[in-house]
Amino acid sequence: MICNFDASEHKLRRKNLVEILKNEGIKSQKVLDAILKIPRHLFVPEEVKDLAYENEALPIGYGQTISQPYIVALMTEALELRGDERVLEIGTGSGYQTAVLAELSLEVYTIETLKELSERAQRILNFLGYTNIYFKIGDGTLGWEEYAPFDKIIVTAAAFDIPKPLKDQLKDGGIMIIPIGGREFQNLYKIRKVGNNFYKENLGGVRFVLLKGEYGWRD
Repeated sequence: MICNFDASEHKLRRKNLVEILKNEGIKSQKVLDAILKIPRHLFVPEEVKDLAYENEALPIGYGQTISQPYIVALMTEALELRGDERVLEIGTGSGYQTAVLAELSLEVYTIETLKELSERAQRILNFLGYTNIYFKIGDGTLGWEEYAPFDKIIVTAAAFDIPKPLKDQLKDGGIMIIPIGGREFQNLYKIRKVGNNFYKENLGGVRFVLLKGEYGWRD
């Protein structure tokens, strides 16, 4: 299936997507503006480009997916970004969530375990002109200690518990968004760090690919 839409049609479809997200309960205008601006069709394989602005997750190869736009918006909104934060993203994936974060924060540090996905995301994000994103290929469950602590952390794969390195690398007062649960179903949690305590808010049920690594799932 080949995408035959021109730029004006893509923009119209993004507007329609934003209206869907509003109806789903997304309130942050900054998040909606980022969704409206970013060309999601560039982040998906050619065979599913016609579906780029549907409110659904899509395959991107290597057993991975680009998250449903509603989930991207929900997770981003929950981070409460003001624009001056340093954000750690675990799971670069397609790079679409990375672009949304880059629009709304000072710096994004993103880690991907799959070299092919990281390099593809880098090419797209560089093409779009982002200069505030730093890439790493490696075990995301270990975080990125060299640049810690981070104001916000977002994890785009499912964990069975919060990886300890990520707890340690989150600033006091910082927020982490992470799906936690079993292999087939998880709950999305907003976690606020206050001193040595972590306060959880359940944002609802989700289904993510599994977080792999030293503090993640193992086959």
